[in-house]
Amino acid sequence: MGNSFFHSFLQMNTIFISIVVEALPFILIGVFFSGIIQIFVTEEMLSKLIPKNRFLAVLVSVLLGFIFPGCECGIVPIVTRLIAKGVPPYAAIAFMLTGPIINPIVLFATFIAFGNNIHMVILRCLTAIIVAYITGIVLSYSKIQNPLLKEHTIPVNYNVPLKQKLWDVCVHAIEEFFSMGKFLIIGAFIAASVQTFISTDALVKIGHGPFLSSLVMMALAFILSLCSEADAFVASSFQSTFSTSSIVAFMVFGPMVDIKNTFMLFNNFKKGYVLRIIGLAFGITLLLTTFI
Repeated sequence: MGNSFFHSFLQMNTIFISIVVEALPFILIGVFFSGIIQIFVTEEMLSKLIPKNRFLAVLVSVLLGFIFPGCECGIVPIVTRLIAKGVPPYAAIAFMLTGPIINPIVLFATFIAFGNNIHMVILRCLTAIIVAYITGIVLSYSKIQNPLLKEHTIPVNYNVPLKQKLWDVCVHAIEEFFSMGKFLIIGAFIAASVQTFISTDALVKIGHGPFLSSLVMMALAFILSLCSEADAFVASSFQSTFSTSSIVAFMVFGPMVDIKNTFMLFNNFKKGYVLRIIGLAFGITLLLTTFI
């Protein structure tokens, strides 16, 4: 009994460390991008980039994921800063949902993971775009005008020397890192605990039929909290057990909503708004991968 518990503890510790080590670089990238947006990007620049029409604004935001090599681990602070700078919340959230999935790095990793199968890449990419676009449009009709939980509008003097601006970016990034870091630790600990003490085989046995298989794979994606650059390699190992549609559900829902970024979302956004994001992403992904 004692040896079994000790072995489980070591396994949980290994998984916990691997999640944290895997996610930390992307958290750092995210908070530095957030700092750059805060110090260098003006509200006028963003107003020119995002169209006024909600349908076009969401479309542009969704497609920005193609050129941004982000990860779900570090995208929340970026999106929070964009909203604080005046980007419509629904457009920023649409970008948050696709950024970790359709960027070139993740698409190439998916291509390699599935044995140079472009079909899986297209399925993952199109499903993510559809889910993010519908979610963004639905959120655009939300009565919550400002979804941010706290004030993020920090006055910025743009007429300062470059050296001072770079220093301000670093200061902002450090503050954001410690704010986000604790939620990474909590999320990684929960994910490691669940992976250690809940049998994956038990979930696999439940996952029969198109609806249940997608549901089980989405639950696994949430629990495992994998980085979007690596999740395709894990997903490919389920090819002999689960259907293609449920594997796509795993690779779409996981980067959109997992334990780590759920904690970060609740730390930055109002509870009702976060629940809407999660509910829409979950429902639309499940619907698409089950019935289409």
